[in-house]
Amino acid sequence: MFRYLKNDLPASIVVFFVALPLCLGIALASGAPLFSGLIAGIVGGILVGALSGSHIGVSGPAAGLAAIVLAAIGTLGGYQNFLLAVVLGGAIQIMFGVLKAGIIGYYFPSSVIKGMLTGIGIIIILKQIPHFFGYDSDPEGDFAFFQVDGENTFSEIFNSLNFISPGATTVAVIGLAILILWDKVLSKKHKVFQLVQGPLVAVVVGIIFYVATKGNEVWGISEDHLVSVPIPEDAASFFGQFSFPNFSLITDPAIWLTAFTIALVASLETLLCVEATDRLDPRKRVTPTNRELLAQGTGNMVSGLIGGLPITQVIVRSSANVQSGGRTKMSAIIHGFFLLSSIILIPRLLNMIPLSVLAAVLFIVGYKLAKPALFKKMYQLGWKQFVPFTVTVLGIIFTDLLVGIGLGLAVGVVVILIKSYQNSHFLHIEDKSNGRHRIKMTLAEEVTFFNKGAILKELDSIPKDSYLELDVRKTRYLDNDIIEILEDFSEKAKNRNIDIKLISERGEVENPDSYIEFFKLRPKSA
Repeated sequence: MFRYLKNDLPASIVVFFVALPLCLGIALASGAPLFSGLIAGIVGGILVGALSGSHIGVSGPAAGLAAIVLAAIGTLGGYQNFLLAVVLGGAIQIMFGVLKAGIIGYYFPSSVIKGMLTGIGIIIILKQIPHFFGYDSDPEGDFAFFQVDGENTFSEIFNSLNFISPGATTVAVIGLAILILWDKVLSKKHKVFQLVQGPLVAVVVGIIFYVATKGNEVWGISEDHLVSVPIPEDAASFFGQFSFPNFSLITDPAIWLTAFTIALVASLETLLCVEATDRLDPRKRVTPTNRELLAQGTGNMVSGLIGGLPITQVIVRSSANVQSGGRTKMSAIIHGFFLLSSIILIPRLLNMIPLSVLAAVLFIVGYKLAKPALFKKMYQLGWKQFVPFTVTVLGIIFTDLLVGIGLGLAVGVVVILIKSYQNSHFLHIEDKSNGRHRIKMTLAEEVTFFNKGAILKELDSIPKDSYLELDVRKTRYLDNDIIEILEDFSEKAKNRNIDIKLISERGEVENPDSYIEFFKLRPKSA
């Protein structure tokens, strides 16, 4: 595990800088204590990272659960009551893992997963534009279209243009230039530039800029545009930030309903992120999904027990890990230790980091997830791939992650039905001999009631005085609805002078009297 520490350590630093503001921002968007987001980030990094079978996935508080958390805290009557739901939700996730529910993640089409990655990349960029210019009305981690500050993604961008901070924007541009130079030029020049990551340099420059311009009316960066880690005065105040569940409400149905909601949404989001992260992995390793549910459930139980938010695997951090060269789970674990040690040892230094510099870091993460070339590639694959992909992307941008994926999946199912409709039978071969049309229809391997319309249309279009060869030798499953259509057509065929030859594995039958009886006699596998 320590073999690739030279890769994992620099990657963990980048993930740390990405995770820090998101942990705080998601807590703020959830209406929870800021420290709860950090607890979830630490537990997600250290504990879930250690238990998970994912090599490059990184877990922490999830933006997709922010709205659920915000509503649940109010409904359940307080944060400690909500923590009990988090603990129970974790236990339910463990049950999902034991029941091997992780297989669900494999049933999402590739086009939807690619759309998910691209949509998240675009939404990261759009959400970071206001922070890039020094406008922080909406907290980091609020990735929904309709925001907690009453604005939406695009109105927030337009508002930010009226509140541009010269200092924040300047240091963001400098940070972005450093990141691009590091990625495109310096990292290829010498190994030292691979060991020392560009985001670390950008953050250091941001801190220096803040200190150097502090107090300057034009170029100074206001304190509300800095990272805001809670600073305890002593050990007692530090431990006083932890909260504990109210177990006296364990029989309350509302608690269990919230717990099940958390478990279901967190599990689904995790499985989707696992599928997407495995696709990003350059080594194409496969994460055991049931083990992932067990790890996430354990993490949520521990997080809830000590006052943390719910945890899922998070694609933003996972993709930052991949892009920074992370090779093993050590990068996720080390990033968790960085979170823990930094809030204890250097919280004041962390609170000097401008959010606009971190926005520049996330710009790069977002761009690498949503490269324009991917749209061209998906378009070239045809409409059956491009339409679900596009719907997923637009759904994520204009709603939220799970709704966008649900829309993409629904369109994907419709595409499958259309393909099934089109592929129910093979091309007819027609010729005309002795004044009669000779037509051959070969049914597909599986023909279900979805194919009724296509087959009925073709049969009704057969002209009078024809000779039809119906080949079912390749057919392994024939729905009863199709058999009934054939039965009905045999009556029509007599009136239209159409002769039918049924060709099967058992031989050939001219004008069979009963299709139902014929197929009943066939082996079940056929």
